[in-house]
Amino acid sequence: MPNDPEEKKRVLARVRRIRGQCEALERALDSGAACGPVLQQIAAVRGAINGLMAEVLEAYIREEFPASGPGSGPDTGEGADTRQHELLGLVRSYLK
Repeated sequence: MPNDPEEKKRVLARVRRIRGQCEALERALDSGAACGPVLQQIAAVRGAINGLMAEVLEAYIREEFPASGPGSGPDTGEGADTRQHELLGLVRSYLK
């Protein structure tokens, strides 16, 4: 979970929007809505969940694997920064 208060606020807002989407989906299913719009809502919920996953995972990578920090060695400095960006890019592309 993101520790930064602003990131945490954004993640919780995203969860609340997803909850609203799920409630709308439930109402559509309960009312017997047509299959096409229901499938479209399901796809929207799936996309929102993937976006949430990406945001939380990116925050985790940034917090747990800082690009550059105290100390010296092969995992600090420019090389570590590049690896972190590569990993974040890979995660983003995988979750889209």
